This record gives sequence, structure tokens and C-alpha cells, in this order.
Amino acid sequence: MASSADPATEPYVVEDCRGVLQLLSDGTVVRSAALPFPAGNDDGLDNDGRVEWKDAVYDAGRGLGLRMYKPAAAEKKLPVLVYFHGGGFCIGSYAWPNFHAGCLRLAASLPAVVLSFDYRLAPEHRIPAAHEDAAAALLWLRSQLASDTSNPWLADAADPRRVFVSGESAGGNLAHHLALRFGASGLDPVAHIAGYILLMPAFMSEQPTRSELDSPATAFLTRDMCDRYGRLSFPAGANRDHPLLNPLGPESPSLDPLLDVAMLVVAAEGDLLRDKNVEYAERLKALAAEKGKGKEENVELVVFQGEEHAFFGVKPMSEAAGELVRVIGRFVARSGSGTGGGQMS
Repeated sequence: MASSADPATEPYVVEDCRGVLQLLSDGTVVRSAALPFPAGNDDGLDNDGRVEWKDAVYDAGRGLGLRMYKPAAAEKKLPVLVYFHGGGFCIGSYAWPNFHAGCLRLAASLPAVVLSFDYRLAPEHRIPAAHEDAAAALLWLRSQLASDTSNPWLADAADPRRVFVSGESAGGNLAHHLALRFGASGLDPVAHIAGYILLMPAFMSEQPTRSELDSPATAFLTRDMCDRYGRLSFPAGANRDHPLLNPLGPESPSLDPLLDVAMLVVAAEGDLLRDKNVEYAERLKALAAEKGKGKEENVELVVFQGEEHAFFGVKPMSEAAGELVRVIGRFVARSGSGTGGGQMS
């Protein structure tokens, strides 16, 4: 009879995500405090006083929180940028230094009130848990903006007419589904969503694209890593054509609701998700033309040459991240000024 100390009886690692999440053979999930990649705050935004930030809770029952940022010297109401981090629906938190640095940069440079939300993670909580939490986050925001006294720190700086919903990778996927559900008016009459910003959104399909097939094993996001995230996060029995994963799949909902909102889609040249991101944006433009909406200009696609997947989250203080912040800034200024499709009349 094997003893409890027999190595053959000890749980072993069956899945590993970047060293910060391990699934053991007995079903135990082990999460590490270590970060999968370094991220410095090289420009000192965290210490120079330009941006104030504080943590809050938006779902106490599930232990879900957010980090709120705003420029310290704001003299007028600012647009609100909702941000959902990436991590394959399995890892990540608003408290990770890389995501914190990126949100500091966004708040200071746009300038804007930035709200970085956590959501439940797989494999403990497979999707659609993350999508449910993202929707709850927007409803929490509406409740906070409904009264100047419920959250004065936020209400004093936020312009409820200029809310933008954004996310990177898995967070970009969440932003897409929020656009389908809320559109521009889903927070009316309290607030108005002026646009959606999808940064290298996690879209996929059973049929591999050329950018997937050409992706090297040395890439930041590899096909093997995508498969690993999928095994941990997909609903039971689901494949890559599940409506939550493939927005253009055979069972996916119509994209028609997106024709009336301003959309910024950002892709990276060296990303295996590039082709799906580009196809998504081009499909939206073609759909607008086909339906005679005349709103192709509502969809902006920007492809960053020489960059890999999630370069903003991984390298928030890089030159490319700085250019991305400027792209977002121009989109926010245009869509929040009444020239974009998402602005209130």
C-alpha cells in the first residue's frame, strides 16, 4: 500500500499559465504572487502627484474591486475610461504593477477618469463569469454616477456623457460583449457610452487564420498558450466557435447593434490574433455599408507594426504604448465631441 509520502500519490501540475497559475492533478488551483513579466513605472507617474488613485469594491459578495484614477489638477469634468485587463480569462488583476502603470499613463495623458475593474477568473470561474462581472461593473458605474453624493471622489471628476469602455486581450473580448449588450444608451438616462475601445481582443475560431499558423513558438502569445487558456476558461464542451469567443461564428449574435456606436479596434502585427481582429473591424465596416447606415467611419482600425500581443499591458511605459495612448486620446476626443457615432445628440 502506498504511503502518503509516496511521490506517486502527490498531486502534480497538469496546466501552468506563465508560472502564476497552476492546476494540479487533484483539481487544486495554485496562484502565485509572482508576476509573469516585469513592469516598471519608469516615468514616476505613481509618485509625482499628477494622478490620484484609490481602490473600491463593486461587488462585495464576490469580493470584486476596482482601482479608480483621476488627474489631480483636473479643473473640469473628464471622460470616463472603463478598463478591463487581459490574461486569458485566467490571470491578472488591476493591482498588478504593469496594469497599474498603464492606467496611470492613460489617466494622465488623455486626461481621463480611469476605472480598472477586476473580474472572476478561470478555472475557478469559467466564462461567462467574467462577462457577467463586466456587465455588473457597468451597472455599478451607473449607480455611482446617479448621485453626486454616493461617490463624490468619482462624481466630482467624471463626465457621465462621455463614458468609454475598453479592454485588452480578454478584456477586449469583454468590451465587445458589453457593446452588444449596452450599445451607446445602455446606461441612460444617467450616463452615455460614447465609444468602445478593443485592444487586441481575444477573438478566435476553430478555423486557424494565417497569423495563427505563422506565429512562432517564441511569440509572447503562442498557439500552445491559447490552447492552455482555452482548456482552463472555456465553458464545458465549448470550442473556439462559441459565441463568447468567436464574434463572427455560426451561432454568434448579429453585429447590427454595433453599427450605432463608435468603435476603435487595435491590432498588433506580430500577434497571432491579428487576422481575427482585422476581420472583425472590416466586417463591421462592410456591414455598415451593406445596410446603408453610412456609418463606416464609426469603426477605426489601427494595426501597430512590429508589436506583439498585449504590448500595452506588458510594456505600459514603452514608446509603442505611448503612441497607443495618443491613438486612444484622439478617438476619445473625436467620439466624445459629437462627431463620433456614440455621442448624444
